[in-house]
Amino acid sequence: MPPRKRFAQHWLRSDAVLDKIVAAAQLSPSDRVLEIGPGQGVLTRRLFPLAESLVAVELDRDLCQKLAKKLGTIENFLLLQGDFLSLDVSKTLAQSPAIFQNQNKVVANIPYNITAPILEKLLGDVDAPNPNPYESIVLLVQKEVGDRLCAKPGSKTFGALSVRVQYLADCESICHVPPKAFYPPPKVDSVVVRLTPRTISVPAENPKKMATLIKLGFSSRRKMLRNNLKGQVDTDELQTLLEQRNLPPESRAECLAVEDWVALANGLTLNV
Repeated sequence: MPPRKRFAQHWLRSDAVLDKIVAAAQLSPSDRVLEIGPGQGVLTRRLFPLAESLVAVELDRDLCQKLAKKLGTIENFLLLQGDFLSLDVSKTLAQSPAIFQNQNKVVANIPYNITAPILEKLLGDVDAPNPNPYESIVLLVQKEVGDRLCAKPGSKTFGALSVRVQYLADCESICHVPPKAFYPPPKVDSVVVRLTPRTISVPAENPKKMATLIKLGFSSRRKMLRNNLKGQVDTDELQTLLEQRNLPPESRAECLAVEDWVALANGLTLNV
């Protein structure tokens, strides 16, 4: 079945990359896996023999029909047709057999044009974390996004997305994926990333304040943090906190690690 542009479909055809995705998921016979966008099922076929169950969500009705014909008789596989972003998976599966409920891992080759909302649905956000976090999330994403997810403070790719995601999960780059690994080849390079949701040791006392500070702090990357926050926080308070964190007063937002943002959120008074 030819890929459809309106669904941003690119079929992954590299066995080497597929094997690395499966290896990164570290599946065991007790795992219950969620796959987003199974497409033609090339990754799906590698997943269900290794897990207790696999639930796949596919938007394309025609693909669903073909997948149902090919894999519909497999006892530990369940296919849902719908838009993952608007689908309440837990509610939809409430009447299904127990093995198809409470997925603990996500493995997916997701559409690049909706990466951000998928990440937010899987992880939540700084001010509203997912109350039932997954053990691990392995995704094939655009390299530019993957670089930002795994970026270190001080690098050019470290930004608001880096802080928000790294507050909620440990991020690891697994492997680079060139365009030739797909049909048709996309115009961008890709990367496999693994996100491991965690509970931060020192959380923000007011997560909403932290989310606002991150947004304001990265509003203009060329400006120093004190200029981006000018009028919203007390300048002397900010300078004192930066000094306590061994950060220079001229620091820009990308120089602050996640723990620094937590300290600012817990120590600053925000005038918003």
